[in-house]
Amino acid sequence: MVQAHYGEFAALLVALFWTITALSFEFASIRVGSLAVNIIRLVIGFLFLSTFTLFHRGLFFPSDAGMQNWIWLSLSGLIGFVMGDYFLFHSYVIVGSWFSMLVMTLAPALAALFGWIILGETMDIKNTTALLLTMGGIVLAMFGKGNGQEKLTLNKPVRGIIYAFLGALGQGLGIVLSKKGIEGYNAFAGTQIRIITAIIGFSIIISLTRKWPDIRQAFSHRAGMTGIFIGSFFGPFLGVSFSLLAVSYTKAGIASAIMATVPVLLIPPSIILFKRKITAQEITGSIISIAGIILFFV
Repeated sequence: MVQAHYGEFAALLVALFWTITALSFEFASIRVGSLAVNIIRLVIGFLFLSTFTLFHRGLFFPSDAGMQNWIWLSLSGLIGFVMGDYFLFHSYVIVGSWFSMLVMTLAPALAALFGWIILGETMDIKNTTALLLTMGGIVLAMFGKGNGQEKLTLNKPVRGIIYAFLGALGQGLGIVLSKKGIEGYNAFAGTQIRIITAIIGFSIIISLTRKWPDIRQAFSHRAGMTGIFIGSFFGPFLGVSFSLLAVSYTKAGIASAIMATVPVLLIPPSIILFKRKITAQEITGSIISIAGIILFFV
């Protein structure tokens, strides 16, 4: 049964891996700060990935990449990992991983929009409808009635919503730039280039904000480091690897639809582990948003 649906099973594992990753990084960000989580998980992820490429390609470092690969993938790393993940991890602390990942369902829609603007790709009626459906689901989850109130009000801090949206914006644009940079090159090695650039980018931010003492202090926080290590293993390493397997053994649309279920998978652990109150309206918004993502790929 599993062999007959190898790609679908791999996609389901990716969704589970990214669920574990989001929870782990939320846990760690609350304890050691989002900036520390960002740069430490990138270094750990790079070591995991480079060890894999050493056995897979015979190269620990992407030394065979061309100038065009480096330029576009570096831009992708700066916008997707540095800008996108900087704001995403801040949103974890403010609104939690569940709502942040729900807003991140906008990333494929924004990628399609940027692909239309930058690469000249088609943005048809179906894609536009999918974008509106995804946005509608997120908006539904954002609003609710407070205690004794008749009017709908935002049920999440505005700053957290903006940070999550900027995270989705960064990831969406990063996907388009990486697509341009990965042409004719190995996907794993391309991810290495993105991570290398992101490490440099975060190092500059940390130096300018003089946060290196906070980064060093994070290494002594056992619980925080455990969360970072688990998230780094299941996300940048296993998540990326199995997503490539998924699209290799099944249609990209089917794989993407299964992998988009992360916000729904995050609901039970968010309630149990972080004691978050998630309403029926928010769950409905999640389902509508995921339906929009599925529409993109069918």
